[in-house]
Amino acid sequence: MRLSARHTVVGIAGATGSGKSSTYNALTGLELSAVGVRRPTTSWASACVWGHEDAEELLEWLGIPPRHRTARDSMLDERRDDRQLDGVVLLDLPDHDSTEVSHHLEVDRLVQLTDLLVWVLDPQKYADAAIHDRYLAPLQSHRDVMVVVLNHIDTVPEDQREAMVADVRRLLAADGLSAVPVYAVSARHGIGIEDLRGEIAGRVRDKASTRLRLEADLRAVAERMAEQSGEGQARSLSEQRVRELEGALADAAGVPTVVEAVERSTRVRGGQATGWPVVSWVARLRPDPLKRLHLDLGDAGRQLTGLSRTSLPATTPVQRARVDTEVRALADEAAAGLGRPWAASVRRASTSRLDDLGDRLDAAMASTDLQVDRLPWWTRAVRGLQWLLLVTGAAGLAWLLVLAVLGFLGLPEVATPSAGGLPAPTVMLLGGVLLGILLGLAGRVLVRATARSRARTADKRLRRAVAEVATELVVAPVSAELAAHAQVREALATIRRG
Repeated sequence: MRLSARHTVVGIAGATGSGKSSTYNALTGLELSAVGVRRPTTSWASACVWGHEDAEELLEWLGIPPRHRTARDSMLDERRDDRQLDGVVLLDLPDHDSTEVSHHLEVDRLVQLTDLLVWVLDPQKYADAAIHDRYLAPLQSHRDVMVVVLNHIDTVPEDQREAMVADVRRLLAADGLSAVPVYAVSARHGIGIEDLRGEIAGRVRDKASTRLRLEADLRAVAERMAEQSGEGQARSLSEQRVRELEGALADAAGVPTVVEAVERSTRVRGGQATGWPVVSWVARLRPDPLKRLHLDLGDAGRQLTGLSRTSLPATTPVQRARVDTEVRALADEAAAGLGRPWAASVRRASTSRLDDLGDRLDAAMASTDLQVDRLPWWTRAVRGLQWLLLVTGAAGLAWLLVLAVLGFLGLPEVATPSAGGLPAPTVMLLGGVLLGILLGLAGRVLVRATARSRARTADKRLRRAVAEVATELVVAPVSAELAAHAQVREALATIRRG
């Protein structure tokens, strides 16, 4: 039916000398198969096609080589009565009693592929067990698609023909084929050929009626399925709706909390690195916000925490309600216009994996590298300069203390160089302290800018991770249902168009 619904494959089968090929020629009106002494057995199946259009793929499937095909409707002598066979693919099968094994195999193969089997029997050998035991009896389940032809009826006296036909019917009944029609013909003299052609034409009409009925049934079923599927065209999910869902999930996962912690953590770590060393040690007493959340700080952070789960605050009822609302809104938008069964299927798909949502979001948050363990390169330079200024100030203070002790003891004063009208140790002390404080203030400004930049980067990374979870657990299942609906709608439309 898929290859060619309008063609009916009719196979002519029989033993050597039964007149199978002459029957084939009589039905086609052409001398297509050699008969008699010129060719004792048919070596290959031949095909004659009425209505050759759209039959090429069918003939390929049947395994009929191009050189063994004849298009009957392309002949110049096409007769009016051939039109009743329009859509017939008539096969002349190899002789089933041939000594060639390949012939047996070819007959066995094609017998399973034909719509109608015409078995040609010879008056001398119609009771041969070879055909009854090998083919007719095993195919009793195919009795509705079989016809038996008793050929060479002209060689039988007229007063014996009816009895011989009755005997053939008796043997067929013993094979379980009592309902199979039997035609007495003479392919040589044309006796009974028109009746046989009419039988084949009737089967062709029956198949056409069956095909039309099947098509009508399919269209009726397609109409009912289309009604259940709904007339609305399936659509892809809108980006705005998906973004709103991702926003709700990000809020429920604690992304804002983590982003704030990243900014504060960067400030703490940056302050420790760039602040005035005299007071920056106080910052070490403050806990790192990200360490408290057990979030990934990079390689160093993984070694530090050694935990696979975060310590983010639990999702609040308001956040859970917002997630549920966004999931429901996404499903409702996707199901708009779909039939009730499809709409229910879309809604089920949207919530089918929500039980895994908490664990997957937590894992996504824990596995995201926030990159706060790597401070900018300039913080090391500032740190080195801070220590240089601190050492300079300490050296100036020590120098001044030495000078004070010498004066207190009344010892001779040591010549002290000056700079800008001030003694060098004073310049060293004041310069080291003041420049260190100013550098710390400048570093704080830079650290705050870096912290805001790191927070924005962390926000993008975390929301990307949350979006992957949303796609996996909600968007992908819903999209799969929409794709299935589109596929069904396309198939139904094809069937309804006929």
